Amino acid sequence: MAVEGRPARPLRVWGANWAAVVYKRRMRSLQGKVVLITGASSGFGRATAFAFAAEGARLLLCARRLELLREMEAPLLEAGAEAVLSFRLDVRDRAAVSAAIAGLPEEWAAIDILVNNAGLSRGLTKLYEDDPKDWDEMIDTNVKGLLAMTRAVVPGMVARGAGHVINLGSTAGHLTYANGAVYCATKAAEKAISEGLKIDLMGTAVRVTSIDPGMVETEFSQVRFHGDEERAAKFYEGVTPLTPEDVADAILWAATRPAHVNIHTIVLTTIDQANSTVVHRRSVS
Repeated sequence: MAVEGRPARPLRVWGANWAAVVYKRRMRSLQGKVVLITGASSGFGRATAFAFAAEGARLLLCARRLELLREMEAPLLEAGAEAVLSFRLDVRDRAAVSAAIAGLPEEWAAIDILVNNAGLSRGLTKLYEDDPKDWDEMIDTNVKGLLAMTRAVVPGMVARGAGHVINLGSTAGHLTYANGAVYCATKAAEKAISEGLKIDLMGTAVRVTSIDPGMVETEFSQVRFHGDEERAAKFYEGVTPLTPEDVADAILWAATRPAHVNIHTIVLTTIDQANSTVVHRRSVS
């Protein structure tokens, strides 16, 4: 397009290398950033730890199974993590959460990114026939645990004028499915908490993101069915599910946007899933 006072000039075709450089410049560097990941011993948490390690982050990892975290430390350092600190924590214990965050070594205390990943589902049963113990475990982990971690970490982010809270939601929080009322309710609560936290943080530089995946093949179904591996395998029968690495990619992408960009929600599913109730299953011979 000709501009008044200037001769028209042909459009310049930029090469792929130039585009890659520009995109890389828009990514926020995570080198040396302190990233706290709950439930980091398996599934999304483990994959996310390796994704952030590749970016040179300093990793704070917690879970109930400390032995699995210890096994991850050397591979994470080899993958590029600047440092790794693991500790046992059950997010359902609010006092333990507060003590753990308050007791972090000085060099780990300034948490840049909190990934609230710890969560689970128990049972797939009609609500009126369900086991209340399963309700307690889901609510205490998925809702109260998320609240406890957020309450312990976010004040420091606000005080420092920077930070990012990334919560793991689910398509189950968008649409309730049969026999999953309580799990779906916990993920609907996560959605509301993420939205409310973002509103409460207006005027600060702290970002909030909810990552809401559909069917992902992890230990999720084995936990849901209390170790019944045969029933867990049938859950994915005829479907190509997402992988934990797919979810970790989404988390990493949200975390590396420019500081002024807040990704509110990412909903991701396998191509075989439209929402939490519509799934295409291929015939299995």
